[in-house]
Amino acid sequence: MDSSQDSPMSKNGEEAKKGEDYGNGLSRKEAAEEFIGCVVHSEEEAYRLYCDYGHRIGFSVRKGKQSYVIGTRIIRTKDYYCSKEGLKYDEPVTEANFNRPDTRTNCKAMVRFRVDDKGRWTVIRFIPVHNHQLAKPGERHMLRSAKSFAVGKSGVIDPASAESHPMNGLSDRTVDDTVEPPGYTIRDCYNHENVQGITLIGAGDCQSLVSYFKRRTNEEGMFYWDVQVDQEGRMTNFFFRDGKSKNDYDCFGDAVIFDTTYRTNKYSLICAPFVGVNHHWHNIVFGCAFLLDDSTASYVWLFKSFLESMGGRSPKSIFTDQDEAIMQAAEQVFPNTQHCFSYWHILKNAQSHLGTVNTSQDFQNMFMKCMQGSDTKMELEESWAAMLHEYKLQDNDWLNDLYRFHNRWCSAFNKDTFDGGINSSQWGEVSNNILTGIADESTSLTRFALLLEKAVKSLRRNESEEDFRCSQTAPVRAIKHSTVLKQAAESYTHRIYKLFEAEFLDGCGATSCHENSCGGNLLRFEITMQGRGSKVWTVLLDTSTMEISCGCRKFERMGLLCSHALKAFSLQNVDTIPEKYILKRWTKDARRSMYKLSQEDSTQQECTEAELAYRNRAMQYAYSLIMKSQELEESRKIFWDSLETGEKALEVFFEIRSLHAQPAKDASKTGKKKSSKGPSNKKARQALPSSSPVPGILAQANEHQFQAAQDAHGNSTIGRPFYFQAFSSTPCQPNQIYIHPNTMPVCAPQVIWLSDWTE
Repeated sequence: MDSSQDSPMSKNGEEAKKGEDYGNGLSRKEAAEEFIGCVVHSEEEAYRLYCDYGHRIGFSVRKGKQSYVIGTRIIRTKDYYCSKEGLKYDEPVTEANFNRPDTRTNCKAMVRFRVDDKGRWTVIRFIPVHNHQLAKPGERHMLRSAKSFAVGKSGVIDPASAESHPMNGLSDRTVDDTVEPPGYTIRDCYNHENVQGITLIGAGDCQSLVSYFKRRTNEEGMFYWDVQVDQEGRMTNFFFRDGKSKNDYDCFGDAVIFDTTYRTNKYSLICAPFVGVNHHWHNIVFGCAFLLDDSTASYVWLFKSFLESMGGRSPKSIFTDQDEAIMQAAEQVFPNTQHCFSYWHILKNAQSHLGTVNTSQDFQNMFMKCMQGSDTKMELEESWAAMLHEYKLQDNDWLNDLYRFHNRWCSAFNKDTFDGGINSSQWGEVSNNILTGIADESTSLTRFALLLEKAVKSLRRNESEEDFRCSQTAPVRAIKHSTVLKQAAESYTHRIYKLFEAEFLDGCGATSCHENSCGGNLLRFEITMQGRGSKVWTVLLDTSTMEISCGCRKFERMGLLCSHALKAFSLQNVDTIPEKYILKRWTKDARRSMYKLSQEDSTQQECTEAELAYRNRAMQYAYSLIMKSQELEESRKIFWDSLETGEKALEVFFEIRSLHAQPAKDASKTGKKKSSKGPSNKKARQALPSSSPVPGILAQANEHQFQAAQDAHGNSTIGRPFYFQAFSSTPCQPNQIYIHPNTMPVCAPQVIWLSDWTE
């Protein structure tokens, strides 16, 4: 090949052109063949070539070792690795890298270039197999080596040419549904995004808002909105939520804060968002309302609309301001939901009702002890009386009114109320910041809804980035060889793991314990936290079932084991956390687990018809996949192929089922024959093997298996696990599948030399 006639990437410049079309239906083998066939002419081009390949496949790149021509500084060979090559613990521990997330998995994927005398860089060694999860198409814009080549950032989106720009309409999609266009990152697009391109109808704010709702409904089938009108037909109250909020609620709708403290726009309407917490302990918005007044009737209408929009499923707990209208509405619409006052709302109201007394740190400590430090009603009464006496507040109307509803805010009466950590003095401030600063007094209803939509998308973008970080890195464990911490790091998201680790270290290093036997397999532990007074926490452990219960009730409230329970497990040499104490909502796969139906599923228990519950969940799952796959031709093809494969599997299943059922039907017709050796029975028994699939190999399902494989039609499966299912006459466990022998994924690393590569 004459290099003088070649472009910098050989093959008549085809690779340079194809670099703009990542993911255009190439299989992994085709991408590898295309990569190996390239010839480049500089170190920068070689690095860019492997980065481009990594971006197609879903991994980031690090520069590796190089060798030189003897006696010179001329590069002879150069290695580039997957960014997960090696192990972090192989490096010396320094203050700078101790708290850095662990991204290494000792991946062996790499490429080696050799430089000839003419300066041409050719691939001489290539290992394509990775031992870790690869980035999904919607996450690849966050790969570090992909970002390093982003260009044109200052002019990503030109508002004047928004109609023809390929990213036009980005604001109507969630981050999970978009893929980075070549040359710049999605974050760059969001930074330049604005709401000026959306036309606001000026025939009145109400009509404009309704038109906005209708447009969103046409664009997104699962968008929900409702309007209440008065006796004269005038619109007074509004509620809306998008389809993603419904999915969020299905995953994390167990605890909800309903905030009515924010008033917005020129009409001074109440802006009331429903806010929850996701698996990263970050805010998510389930919906929002504009209310003309704060009457019981308005709240009843709103709660009913919210409940209807969420499929009739009430939250386990709801936290609100101290308001009798809200209390009456919640009791009427959410009779089975635990209604509590939000600590943040109480502390905020204290600022305006207690004056200078509230500035005293000693008073705040006594006040917090009443709310969160009282374990019995007697303790509350003593602490409350001491506080009133100390600061002469016996005649304060607000405090007296607050005490009337002490069962809604004192921890002694709400130990088993799940709040997911959302009911704290700090959390409400974060929640209110969702709305702070996004509008002013002159902002119309429609524009406020658009700005709120943008704020919600920012929260979702943050969640997407956290999901990516959790899938690609591992948190640093304070104790490297602790199996409990290792299990927690593999299960929990990074933020939740750090909360768990703090409890674990507190239990192991800052507790004193006294153990007693209560008979049989029941043990009683009396635990005192060192340096925090003489308070004793009682832990009960059944060693036969590994059931554990602590008097602090942290697991019931937060969904995480407390330091006292972890101390008891440690004393009994329990080196793994029982599965029932790893709450799915805090795990990396929290969203995925919502689609795994079981007999214990609460939605199925509440629904009168199991079929209806199944259809609802299946439709939600399908909707989520449709939104993820709609952007690219390749992802749409993968989705359709999956549907067709599933349809064929169902047809085979029902065909085999009918064959099983036919002999039983024939036997029932023949009646009470003692012998089953008749020709009809023999024929029926022989019919099944003739139409059964070929025998399969029983294997454990591995959802992280991303090696190349082929389906039943010889099509390569790109970037996703594929299992060719067969059916056995013996029962198959849920975590097992049958895999055809000819489609077993290759697990061992493969080293491919140019001389061995087949065309």
